[in-house]
Order: sequence, then structure tokens, then C-alpha cells
Amino acid sequence: MEAITIIGGGIGGLALAAGLDPQRFDIALHEQRPGVPPVETSLAMWSEAQAALAVLGILPDIRAAGTGLGGMALRDNAGNSWVSPEVRGVLGVSRADLLRILEAAVPPAVRRVAGRVDDVPASGPLAAGLLVGADGVHSVVRNAFWGSRAAARLTPYLALRGVLDEPGAEEAGGEYWGRGKLFGITPASGGRTYWYASFRSDLGPAGVDAAEALIRTRERFAGSAPAIRRVLEAAGPETTLAQRIWTVPTLGSFVRPGAVLTGDAAHGMTPNLGRGACEALVDAVTLAELLNAQPVAEALRAYNRQRAVRTQLLRVASSAMAGLALAERAQPLRDRLLGLAAR
Repeated sequence: MEAITIIGGGIGGLALAAGLDPQRFDIALHEQRPGVPPVETSLAMWSEAQAALAVLGILPDIRAAGTGLGGMALRDNAGNSWVSPEVRGVLGVSRADLLRILEAAVPPAVRRVAGRVDDVPASGPLAAGLLVGADGVHSVVRNAFWGSRAAARLTPYLALRGVLDEPGAEEAGGEYWGRGKLFGITPASGGRTYWYASFRSDLGPAGVDAAEALIRTRERFAGSAPAIRRVLEAAGPETTLAQRIWTVPTLGSFVRPGAVLTGDAAHGMTPNLGRGACEALVDAVTLAELLNAQPVAEALRAYNRQRAVRTQLLRVASSAMAGLALAERAQPLRDRLLGLAAR
């Protein structure tokens, strides 16, 4: 049996472990924080991600746990709608539910290793066989095989996310673009409300205190639409995730001799297109299917051809969307153009 060691037991790592053939591969999955995250967030599953979940045989469970996303209005900071496109076929699912369902899909033959991996030694179990970096934007595997030029890059933006145990007003849903700030309100499973916010901040970059971040967010959005202020009044630090946004630079290849990257380790992007978790799932299922069907070297070349260009384009597009949504000096022009387009 060929050895595959997966570093990172999040969405991409679990999906890969669930998709690999345990009769062919000796699979080890390393995760520093087993279990679901303490703060709940919601993820949008686009059609490609749903197809990947179907390959793993868990799409019915995801649909049962999730909720459909309808219209997603784009609004100005006061709440006036520029456009309200119908979002069809997109499923909203709790990150915790997605992780639980993926966890249950991993075969018992996969060996679990709890604990943080801080480096990749030249010899030993981690150096045997294929090493998969599914360990996020600060990937240890990427650092070891791609070097310092591929280090994660800090953006000036802070992101907050949370789920409220109450339904949001349907007419208030959508994404609000202000001057250097954005706010989103969408339905979450169980009749709850998912919200997110982003703006320029000097908090962090690591260990951002959620209580302090909420204080600054309330100040930043004090003059915004009433729906935003209501959400922020109901949000508490215990149900809020606050992080600085990091991205990964363009990588010419996701493959090195003995190693391959998936998910945020390969193409960490700003969250503005809502594609991070989706692309991690597609990466994982694509890689698993190729490895199951082809020799490892051929499978890795095929994976790189299928995934590298597409995900890098999405990463660039997401950064461009962040620049537009969080525009500061260009905000008045942006709003006028969107207003004209709406009319």
C-alpha cells in the first residue's frame, strides 16, 4: 500500500480522506483541533461543491442539514437595493454540520493523529509517500516545499462572522457596500441568521479579541442601515469569529516532488466570492478520484492541470471583488455607477 499523509483535518482534509481508496492507500490524517469549531459560521455550497459532495455520497445529508439561499440583494450602506439577483441552487450549510458529516464519511481504516504539525522533517513518517498540505493559508507543507516566497500575505482587512439564533428580516437580506466596509445578512439553517462584516483594521494579525472587534464594528457601522445595527446589537463575542484576512500568492504549481497542496494551502483567497470551502471540496474530490484511478505521478500532474489555473483565476477575481466592495476613495463613483446600472 502507498502511504498518503494528510496535514489538516478541516473541510478539504476530511473530504480527501473520505474519498481515497483505503484498499490502495495507507492514509494518515493529522489535525491539531479535532472536533467542530466553537463558534458557528455558515458556508455557501455552489453547484460544483454539491457535485463533489455527491461523489462522496453525503449530498443528501448536507441538503437535510442546510437551507436554500434565495435572492441576494446588493445594497448601499443605507440599505437601498441596487440589484436583487435570484441565487438558484446554492445551499447554505453550517460549517459545524459540514465537518460532522464529512467526519462520519471517513473510513475507519484512516489513521487519526491528533496534534499540531510545526515542520516537515526530511525523514520519518511524514516524509514517507505523498504528503498533502490541506493545512490552510499558513500551511506548514507549503512553507517546507515552496519556500518563503510562498508565505501567506496579510491584507489590511478584518473579517467578522457569526450566526444568530433568530430569523432575519427577509427584506433586509443581502450584502451592504459602504465606504471601505461591507456587511452581509443571509439565512442560516434552522431558521437562523448568518452575518458577516469586513473593513480595514489594525487589530491582530493573530489572536483577535472578538469583544474588541465587535466594539469597533459597531462603531464602524453606527450610521449604517437599521438592519445592520440590529444584527450587531444581537451579536455577542461568544458567537462571533474575528480574524484578519490572509491570502496566498500565485503558485505556478500545486505539486512538488513528494507533496501536493489543496484548499487554502494552495489558493487562499479573500472571502468575497464565497468560494473558499467550495474549492477545497472540489480540490479534495478531484485529487482523490485521480489518485484512486492512476499512478500517483500521473494523478498529480492531472490534478495540477485541472485545478491550478481555475482556482488562481478565482483567487484573483475574489481579490478584485474585495477591492470593489471595500473601495474608499472610489466609493462615491462606484455607488453612482451601480445606481445607474440598477436604473
